[in-house]
Amino acid sequence: MPRLLIVDDEMRIRELIRKYAKFEGYEVDEAADGMEAMKKCRSGNYDLMILDVMMPELDGFSVCREIRKYSTIPVIMLSARGEEYDRIHGFELGVDDYVVKPFSPRELMMRAAAVLKRSGAAAAGEKEIYQKDGLRVDFTGRQVTLEGQKLNLSPKEYDLLFYLVRHRGVALERERLISQVWGYDFYGDDRTLDTHIKLLRKSLGPMSGAIVTLRGVGYRFDE
Repeated sequence: MPRLLIVDDEMRIRELIRKYAKFEGYEVDEAADGMEAMKKCRSGNYDLMILDVMMPELDGFSVCREIRKYSTIPVIMLSARGEEYDRIHGFELGVDDYVVKPFSPRELMMRAAAVLKRSGAAAAGEKEIYQKDGLRVDFTGRQVTLEGQKLNLSPKEYDLLFYLVRHRGVALERERLISQVWGYDFYGDDRTLDTHIKLLRKSLGPMSGAIVTLRGVGYRFDE
């Protein structure tokens, strides 16, 4: 049974998510602030964290930044603000999905299932290494290096790059990338894909040109 940690300073939000999560069969724990969340994340074994951004003392971005120093737990971030800057900042910190308040609890549970599905598939890994022009992609160890330097990619950046590299030279439609990287039951919009492509190109630096935009179609990874 997957274990969820719900982090929000509003009790009614925690109760709402807990109700739907338990109905879906999840084991649920809660934290009312960022400090409590960090303590529980260190001592507990959770499969997914649903994390609010706006909290007193320690906000969700700060919590995610600290947790990413020692954990790869999937994170779905909740926020009343849906500006591109906030979404990009969250994804840069390693957030797996970003949900804007007010939200549908049923949709949130679908997103949670999709994130858990993808993280489980990623954990299985594949015995394969791709290396070309200073770029080394280790599918088994989920590591990417550029000119010998390890790139600190978010979980979804890893998944997206791995899929692009595995299908290098192939024109990949936007819908195909979203369904394969985020899951067929992903309920977000395609701006999420564009945001991650932007972040991935930034991380790849001089190799960013390998990700080619195909107008009206999607993207292709060229060697």
